[in-house]
Amino acid sequence: MLDDRKLDVLKAIVTDYVASREPVGSKALVERHQLKVSAATVRNDMAALEEEGYITQPHTSAGRIPTDKGYRLFVDRLAQIKPLSQAERVAITSFMNGTADIDDLVGRTVRLLAQLTRQVAIVQYPVAQRDEVRHVDLVPLTLDRMLVIVVSSSGRVDQTMVEGPVLAEQSLTTLRQQVAAAVVGRSTADAATALSGFLDSMAPMDRAIIAPIIASVLETIAAKPAAHVLVAGVPNLAGAEFETNLRPLLEALEEQVVLMRLLGEAAGDDVTVRIGQENTTLGFHATSLVAAGYGSDLQASLGVVGPTRMDYPSTIAAVRAVARYVSRFLNEG
Repeated sequence: MLDDRKLDVLKAIVTDYVASREPVGSKALVERHQLKVSAATVRNDMAALEEEGYITQPHTSAGRIPTDKGYRLFVDRLAQIKPLSQAERVAITSFMNGTADIDDLVGRTVRLLAQLTRQVAIVQYPVAQRDEVRHVDLVPLTLDRMLVIVVSSSGRVDQTMVEGPVLAEQSLTTLRQQVAAAVVGRSTADAATALSGFLDSMAPMDRAIIAPIIASVLETIAAKPAAHVLVAGVPNLAGAEFETNLRPLLEALEEQVVLMRLLGEAAGDDVTVRIGQENTTLGFHATSLVAAGYGSDLQASLGVVGPTRMDYPSTIAAVRAVARYVSRFLNEG
C-alpha cells in the first residue's frame, strides 16, 4: 500500500506528463507542486513507485512516466472529475439542439465528442429493446409508386418503396388513418400482429391493391437496424505516441465488429475506463478507452479512444455529460 505522500507524487507525475508529454523529474515536481518535502525525498518516493510498477524510466538519465498500473491507480483513487465549464455546457446544448432523427443525433454526438476530448470518438447506434411505432405515413410519389414511412419511438425512420397502382386520394387518406389507428403507440411486435388480419376487413375488390401496401408496412415495422458505430476524430491521433502501434489501431478503427466488441466490453450505466492492456480487443492494447452507456431501454454505448497519456478527468467528464444529454434527448423524445 502506498502512503498519501507517494500517492501525491504519483498524481503529480501523471498530471505533469499528460500536460507536457515529457518524462518528469523530481526537481520539477518540487518546483511545480506543493509537496512540502525535499527533492531527495521525492526521488526516494519515485524509486518506490518505480519498484511497485506505477512509473517507469523510459531511458537512462530521464525522468519518469506513468505505467498502465500508475494510470489505473490515478483514475481509481486520485483523479477528481473536472466539472464542465459553462462554455462546454453551452457548446453541448447548442451543438445538439435541432437534432432531427436518430441518424442526425448519432452523427452530431460523435463529432461533438471528438471536438470536446480531442480524441477519437466512437458512438454506437441505439437499438431499442422495446421500440414503439410513433408515426406511419403513405406518400404517393407517382401513379404507380408509393413510399411507406415508419417512425419509431427511438427516432429511427424506415422507408420502403411500393410498386403498383396508387389508391385515389380519398381512399388513400382513409387507408392511412386506418393503418395509423392499428399500429401507432404499439410495440413493433404488437403492431405487426394488429396488421396481420387487417385485410380481412377490406372489400375483396380492394385487397389486391391494398395487400402490397400492408405487406410493405409490415416489412418496414419489422426491419431491424444494423448494429454499427460511427467514428470521428481519427486525425486527432496525429502526433500521439503510438509509434509502431498506430497502423494496427487505424486498421481496427475501420472494423465495425471490432468497435462493437470494444464498446461492448465497456458497456455500463456509468463511465468505464479501460487502460492499455486492459483492452483485450486487438489493436487497442496501447490505448485507453473511456466509455459510457446511454439511453434507458436502449442498449448502446459511446466513448473515446486515445493514448494512455490522456487527460482522464476532463475526458471522463465530457463522456459522462454527452451520454447523459443523449439519454435525456431519447427519453424525452
